[in-house]
Amino acid sequence: MRDYQKRTFASHDGLELFYRHWPATDSGQPRRALVLFHRGHEHSGRMAHLADELELPGFDIFAWDARGLGQSHGPRGDSPSFGTSVRDVQTFIGHLRERHGLAEEDMVVLAQSVGAVLVATWAHDYAPNIRALVLASPAFKVKLYVPFARPGLKLLRALRGNFFVNSYVKARFLTHDPARIASFEADPLITRPISVNLLLGLYEAAERVVADAQAIQIPTQLLVSGADFVVHRKPQEQFFERLGTLRKELHVLPGFFHDTLGERDRGPVLERVRRFVLQQFEQPPARPSLLDADRIGASCAEAEALATPLPARSLRGLYWRLTRAGLKIGAHLSRGVKLGFDTGFDSGSTLDYVYRNTPGGMGRLGRLVDRTYLDSIGWRGIRQRKLHVEELLRLAMARLREAGRPVHILDIAAGHGRYILEALQGVEPLPESILLRDYSELNVRDGQALIEAKGLDQIARFIEGDAFDRADLAAVAPRPSLAVVSGLYELFGDNQQVGNSLAGLAAAVPPGGYLVYTGQPWHPQLELIARALTSHRDGQPWVMRRRSQAEMDQLVAAAGFRKLEQRIDEWGIFSVSLAQRVDG
Repeated sequence: MRDYQKRTFASHDGLELFYRHWPATDSGQPRRALVLFHRGHEHSGRMAHLADELELPGFDIFAWDARGLGQSHGPRGDSPSFGTSVRDVQTFIGHLRERHGLAEEDMVVLAQSVGAVLVATWAHDYAPNIRALVLASPAFKVKLYVPFARPGLKLLRALRGNFFVNSYVKARFLTHDPARIASFEADPLITRPISVNLLLGLYEAAERVVADAQAIQIPTQLLVSGADFVVHRKPQEQFFERLGTLRKELHVLPGFFHDTLGERDRGPVLERVRRFVLQQFEQPPARPSLLDADRIGASCAEAEALATPLPARSLRGLYWRLTRAGLKIGAHLSRGVKLGFDTGFDSGSTLDYVYRNTPGGMGRLGRLVDRTYLDSIGWRGIRQRKLHVEELLRLAMARLREAGRPVHILDIAAGHGRYILEALQGVEPLPESILLRDYSELNVRDGQALIEAKGLDQIARFIEGDAFDRADLAAVAPRPSLAVVSGLYELFGDNQQVGNSLAGLAAAVPPGGYLVYTGQPWHPQLELIARALTSHRDGQPWVMRRRSQAEMDQLVAAAGFRKLEQRIDEWGIFSVSLAQRVDG
C-alpha cells in the first residue's frame, strides 16, 4: 500500500481544504501527477484505493475533500455556489503547481459523478493546460424520480431560501462490491444532505457544459455506467459527441452501478484508465490551433446563423418582431432601454449606466421596467465582470510595486473608464500615469469629466484612439506597464483584427508588464441580443461571436503574453484574465 500524506491548502476565499498526497514511488520517472475528485456526499478516502489499483508508481497522486465534505472546512454539504466550488478546483490545481512544483501539462485529472461535473465546468470555463481528463459517470442530470422535482425545489428556495435535501441513494445501488457497500454505510465522513443552492447550481452548470462541450479541447476518456440508478445516460453521451477534442474515447460499462471506479469488477476498467493516462505522455502535449475559429468551427457557424434574417412569415420571425416591438414600447418607460436604442446596447454609455445600477424612467412603472432590465442575467454578469477587472487591476498594480516598477496604465477602449478609476480606491501610491482611450468622442468627453470628478486629472487623461491601430498602440508613451482591454474583443468576431490589436499592445508593454483582458465564452441570451438589440455601429443588429476561453487565451499567447490568473462569474458568461508579457 502506498503511504500518503495529509495536507491542506487555503482556497480563494481563505477556507481551508483537506487533501491527500501519495508521492510517486518510482523516482526515475519525470514528474507527473494524477489528481482525483470524488463523488458528491463523499471524500478523498473513498478514492484512496485507486492510488494502488491504478498501478501508476511514477505519478504523484492527489485527492481532495471538496468544501463542506470529508475533512475540509465549510458548512456540511454546502457551498456559497457551484461556481465557488469550481473556482476551488482552479485554486487547488494552482496550489499543486506552486507547492509541489508540478506543471499543468504534466497533470491528468480523474473525476467521478458530481466531481466530474465540477471538473468539466472548470475545463470549459478556465481552459486549463492539463494533459487529459478521465470522467466517470458525470452527474450531468441526476435522477430525482419525483415529478417536477426541480421546479419544486426552485419554488421552495424562492419561498424559504436555501435549505437541504437528503440523498435517497442506498449503498447497494452504488456498487455490487460488498466491501464498498459496508464501508459506505459505516463511513462517518459521508455527508448525505446537500444544499438546494448547490444542487440547482449543479443542474445549471451541467446543462451549459453539455450544450457547449465543443469548447473543451482536452483529451478526454468518458466512462459510463450501464445500469446507473443515480444519473441519466443521455447527457453523458451528448457531452461526448460534442466534445471539441479529437482525442476522446467512450466506454459504456454494462451492469455497472453509479460508483464506476468502485464497482466489484472494476479491474478491466481501471486498466483502460491506466492505458489512456500513459498514452497521453507518449507524445508532447498538444491542442488544436483556434486562431482561425472565426472562419471555421462551431462559434463561427453559430454567429452566421444569428446574423441570417429569419423568414418573415415564420413563427420565430414573428416572435422576435413582437419582442423588438415590446422593447420599443419599454424605451418610452425605461431610461436604460431608451439609452440602449439611442447609443447602442453595447456602447460605453450603456455600460456605464449598467455599472451605476440605479433604475430610472417614467414614474414608478418606468423604474420597475428599468429594474427588470438592469437585473437581466447579461447585465448582472457585466457588473460582476467590472468587479473582477478591478480585482485583477489591483493585483497587477501590487505586483508591479513589489517588483519596484512604475505603474503606467493604458486602457485602449475604456468606455467612460469607470472600472479603471474605481479600481484605484484605497490604492497607495497611485499610478504614475493613466491613459484612457476610446473611439467615441462622447465617451472621451464623459470619461474626462469622470476623471475630473474623481480628482484624478493630475495623473489621468482621456483621448480618442483606435483600439485596432497596431502602429498607434505600439507608439503609446509612456510605455504602459499595465494594459487593459475590457469588453472590446467580444464585440468583434474577426481574429486577425483582435490579433493586430494584441500585437500593438505587445509592442507597447515591456517584458514583465501585465495585460488584463476579458472574454465571453458563453451567453444564454445570444439570440435575444442578435434578434432584438442594436449595436453602437449604426444601429445594426448586435450579433456576437463567442470565443471559448481556450481561443481567447491562444490569441493572447500568440501575441507574447502568459496567462497567470482568471476570474469568471457564476453563470460562466464573462471571464477576466491577467497575463504577463514574456521576453521575445
